[in-house]
Amino acid sequence: MAVSIDDVAARAQVSTATVSRAIRGLPRVSPATRARILAAAEELGYVASPSASGLATGRTKTVGVLAPYADRWYFGHSIEGVDKALRENSFNLLLFSLGGYAGGRERFFTRNMVRKQIDALVVLCLGLTEDELDQLHRTEIPLVAVGGPVEGCASVRIDDGAAAAAATGHLIGLGHTRIGHLRGAVEDKLNFAVPALRTAAFTEAMDRAGLHCPPQWNVAGNFTVAEGAEAARRLFDAPGPRPTAVFCASDEMALGLMFEAHRRGIRIPEDLSVVGIDDHDFSGAAGLTTIRQNPTEHGYLAAKMLMEELSGTAGAIEDLLQPFELVLRTSTAPPAS
Repeated sequence: MAVSIDDVAARAQVSTATVSRAIRGLPRVSPATRARILAAAEELGYVASPSASGLATGRTKTVGVLAPYADRWYFGHSIEGVDKALRENSFNLLLFSLGGYAGGRERFFTRNMVRKQIDALVVLCLGLTEDELDQLHRTEIPLVAVGGPVEGCASVRIDDGAAAAAATGHLIGLGHTRIGHLRGAVEDKLNFAVPALRTAAFTEAMDRAGLHCPPQWNVAGNFTVAEGAEAARRLFDAPGPRPTAVFCASDEMALGLMFEAHRRGIRIPEDLSVVGIDDHDFSGAAGLTTIRQNPTEHGYLAAKMLMEELSGTAGAIEDLLQPFELVLRTSTAPPAS
């Protein structure tokens, strides 16, 4: 019977993840432990999986990217940034796409990561269960999150609360008092933090100004143009007066709202001011006032930290809050008198 990694772990009295790290030459394994593991592997005649093509150098030269979607604007640009940094260092990228937040779906991605022997992992803007977090950290590979906080991981992101407060403050500063909110929502029970952070900041900014957003002006989308248009229909069809301005938690939802407003003859910004977050590729052409962030740079910086960690630089992985800026275009103006 072939000797397995479990046999080596039992002989060396360590976890299988530690055996994997030691054989592949990854950091955070003491010299004494590594020597004991290699000796156990040699005694037992253990042969690592052929997929570990980097055994000669102790590395697979591959970094994994765990993404809830691969086709959304933020995720796509983040992956582009990760790939740029990896190519500069002759590393490969292995994408793990979860295909959305489908509730109840089992996600054994961590087992795949160990089996495919990646050297490090970028987690894109994703809420994880306690069990998934535990599995991730037990792989003992370097981790960094991009685009939002992930418990137990350093992250590269903007301050989402501050960004939402800046967008809301811009509308308040123009003199708007009837301000609606097109908020993010996810189709999953997971604690995906970004929508909640942006909504909480909007509410706090309104409270500080002594303003109130009624429930019919606070509608949920799902960070897409189509969902933004659907949410706008619910907002515009609600009884009573309409808001004079709307803060949208993403540019894609803002663009959907603008399309629906145009269809109904609602003029922007004469009848309705709109502000978003992202600076999506289409936002400039649409004249959308927004909060600009740079997901390509976020992914690049995250991957660079992983490269430094893998090269042995202690403390290379750390939290990095990235800058954002308010970009003024034609979709916002003072309310009509």
